[in-house]
Amino acid sequence: MTTITNIFDLEQLAREAMLPMFYDYYAGGAGDELTVHENTEAYKRLKLAPRMLRGVGERSMNVELFGQTFSTPIAIAPTALQRLAHPEGELATARAAARAGALMILSTTSTYSLEEVAATSREVGGTLWFQLYVFKDRAASRDLVQRAEHEGCKALVLTADTPMLGKRERDIRNGFHLPPDIQTKNYSAIGATSVDTVSAGSGLSNHFFQNIDASLTWKDVEWLCSITNLPVLVKGVMRADDALQAARHGASGIVVSNHGGRQLDTSAATIEVLPQVVAAVRSSADSSISSLEILVDGGIRRGTDVLKALALGAKAVLLGRPILWGLAADGERGVETALHCIRDEFDNAMAISGCRTLHEITSDLLFHP
Repeated sequence: MTTITNIFDLEQLAREAMLPMFYDYYAGGAGDELTVHENTEAYKRLKLAPRMLRGVGERSMNVELFGQTFSTPIAIAPTALQRLAHPEGELATARAAARAGALMILSTTSTYSLEEVAATSREVGGTLWFQLYVFKDRAASRDLVQRAEHEGCKALVLTADTPMLGKRERDIRNGFHLPPDIQTKNYSAIGATSVDTVSAGSGLSNHFFQNIDASLTWKDVEWLCSITNLPVLVKGVMRADDALQAARHGASGIVVSNHGGRQLDTSAATIEVLPQVVAAVRSSADSSISSLEILVDGGIRRGTDVLKALALGAKAVLLGRPILWGLAADGERGVETALHCIRDEFDNAMAISGCRTLHEITSDLLFHP
C-alpha cells in the first residue's frame, strides 16, 4: 500500500479496489443518509479541554469486559459479508484483531461460518463474541447460540434494531445480491445461504424479510439469557428507557448504536444520545442496572473520537466501516493498519490530554462553553 496516515486514506484505497455495488453496500445508509453523515459530524462538534503536566510518560489502554482483559478499548463491530471486501473476509479480520489485542464480534451474516472463524481466531489467540440475528425458526437460533458457546465465543450480542432492514437506496438502485461463490454460511440451518437477485430492489432486504423474526420483544431478551451461560448485550439501544429495559430483562451490556445510519434515517448520532443513556444507567439504585456495560459504535474515525466516547461514559468503542476499508485495501494487513491508525491516534490523544489510563478519561475533558 501507499503511505497510510488515517482511515480516510484507507477508504479511498478500498473504493478503488471494490466493485461499485459492494462499496455502496458498505458505505451506504438508509434514506438520504443523513444519520450516516451525522454520526461523524457530531464528534467534530465536541471540543476537548486537555489537562497539562500529568506525567504521561507511561500509559495503558487496558480495558476489562466481562472478566476479559484487552489491550485496547477499540473493538471490531459485527459487519456482514466481509468476503465482498477480500477473499479471506472474516478470517483475515480475525487474525488481524488477535495480533492487535482487539476484540472481534462476528456477524450472523458472515461469509465464513462461525466454526471457521472461531478456529482461525483460536489459532492466533484471539477473542471472539458472536452477534445474533434471531431467525423465524427459533430452534435454528437456539442451535446457533449453542454453536457459539461450543466454539468459545465469550459473549452474545443481540441486534435489536432490525425488525426489517432500513430502506437503503443505493442497494435498491444496484439490485444488491451476492455472487454464487459467496454465501451467508451461518444461515445453513434454515437453508438460506444465498442472497439472490430479485425482480426489483435489494436481494438482501428480501432475504432478511424472509428469514429474520420481526416480532421480537423484551421477553425475547429473557429467552436468550435463559438458553445461554454467556453474557448477553443488546445492540441498537438509542434511548435511556431502553437501556433500563435491557438490564431489567437480563442483559449484561448494551451497544449504543444506530446501525451505522443504515436503519432509520434522521436518527440521532450515537455520541449525542450516549450521555443520556449513561446517566440513566449509572444513577440507578439497582446494581443490576448500574453495572450494565455500555459500548458505543457509529462514526468513529479518529483517535480523538475514541477519547470523547470514553469521556462520555462508554467502556469501549466498536469500529465497523474502518475495518472494512482496511480489509478491502489490503486484506489482513489492511485491517491491522486500520486498528493501528485509530489506536495510535488514541494513544496520542490520551498523552496530550493528560491521561495515563482509561480511568483518567473523564467528562471534564470535554469543553462546555
